[in-house]
Amino acid sequence: MFTGIVEELGEVVRLDPQRDAVRLTVKGPLVVADAGHGDSISVNGCCLTVVASDAATFTADVMQESLDRTSLGGLAAGSRVNLERAVTAQTRLGGHIVQGHVDGTGTIVSREPSEHWEVVTITLPPDLSRYIVMKGSITVDGVSLTVSDLVDGDAPTFGVSLIPTTLAMTTLGIKQPGELVNLEVDIVAKYVERLMASTPIEDGPR
Repeated sequence: MFTGIVEELGEVVRLDPQRDAVRLTVKGPLVVADAGHGDSISVNGCCLTVVASDAATFTADVMQESLDRTSLGGLAAGSRVNLERAVTAQTRLGGHIVQGHVDGTGTIVSREPSEHWEVVTITLPPDLSRYIVMKGSITVDGVSLTVSDLVDGDAPTFGVSLIPTTLAMTTLGIKQPGELVNLEVDIVAKYVERLMASTPIEDGPR
């Protein structure tokens, strides 16, 4: 589990294609400082398992399904990526509960800079729009953000307002219109939907 608070802006060092996967090596000295085999690290919002690491890099296997369903398939050597280690019992939950299980991808539509922040508008897969609410949480490329605008319809979009820290410390500061981003909706919304669709259980004395 993660919180969506990016710890480090890493860099892809190497991609080694395999038959139905890619072995991804990423430079991230901060997140590998205490990383061991089997640990989880979020890469652009995708939970990956460390299979090897040294003082500056870690390596993870990315299966074909992940390459097809997320923006990881478009990475190349030199790509910048958002990195976050899994939370511990002592970690502050600075963002919201993030699983690292990408629900879909969106495309950056526009960027509107202002004096102190930047508003970024992103397309939203129609099947995910029901989980998004104004002022609710959404994860974009592993970054926990608050929805500041929402447009429903056949081509739904949402907006997020990015503060200077987010622009400086994550890939959202450099991604341009037309680029893909990974999206993960709030898991609480999906659990509520599932519970509401279930057959009610009668309780109380009989």
